[in-house]
Amino acid sequence: MSKEHVFGVVKNIITEILPDVDPAQITIDKQLKDIGANSIDRMEIVTMSMRELEIKIPLMSFAGVSNIEGMVDVLNKNYQQ
Repeated sequence: MSKEHVFGVVKNIITEILPDVDPAQITIDKQLKDIGANSIDRMEIVTMSMRELEIKIPLMSFAGVSNIEGMVDVLNKNYQQ
């Protein structure tokens, strides 16, 4: 699958977890905290994205991730294997 597909999955989950956020604000270069996600929201977004994509990645793989694109890259890299 493409990076765009993975971003679409992540974006849909973000809108589900944070329903008050305007979907137009969710761009790949944003940080989750910038759109109002706390640490629990961020973990839920990661775990729900993995479930939706049917992949399992150690959560430590996301330790150095600073924005949505970083999360999408980690998910995409593991999704394609």
